[in-house]
Amino acid sequence: MRPAPDLSLYLVTDEAQCAGAGRSVLETVVAAVDGGATCVQLRAKDADGGPFLRQVIEVCRAVGSRVPVLVNDRVDVFLAARELGARVAGVHVGQSDLPAPLVRALIGDGAFLGLSASTDAQVVAAQDEGACDHLGIGTVRETATKTDAPGGLGVAGVARAASLVELPAVAIGGVKAPDMAPLAAAGLAGGAVVSAICCAPDPRRAAAELLAAWREGLR
Repeated sequence: MRPAPDLSLYLVTDEAQCAGAGRSVLETVVAAVDGGATCVQLRAKDADGGPFLRQVIEVCRAVGSRVPVLVNDRVDVFLAARELGARVAGVHVGQSDLPAPLVRALIGDGAFLGLSASTDAQVVAAQDEGACDHLGIGTVRETATKTDAPGGLGVAGVARAASLVELPAVAIGGVKAPDMAPLAAAGLAGGAVVSAICCAPDPRRAAAELLAAWREGLR
């Protein structure tokens, strides 16, 4: 059985945003984990398989023993990284990617599987299928990193959708530091952030502040 991951502060990487802040993805991830990020999803929508595989392996070597590292969309890259001995924890897919039950069959029962959902029907279907371990529900607000999902659900809307199922759920899409405490108080399993860390001048400090806000909401 898979141990439950800590999804409290779920970093989703964006290479362009990291580069714009003067850092590599690897440097950003290491700093964020040092600051308290509890889970990392490597996302590279337009990257070729080879360079993305190298990035996954580098990140897993750096932080894979400290936090779960998931690969966004690319089941082939996950499988290749695992074959090469990388400590890669799982995969996250969206509604337009391979169906979650098929992904589960490919990655096996020992890997984490996350799934993005933005409607009540998608949330309920994810639980009924029984393939994924957690959901990413959103978006909280419109954001350039999630153009394929309706925006503006807000914290309350995400929390209401998450309440429909027993699966752990993280809020995704435009999540900022002020959202973290309300998300925690509303019973979410975590907040998934991109620009709040990738664009930050100091990703370590940004992660620490985000995690502190999350913990404040649990009090």
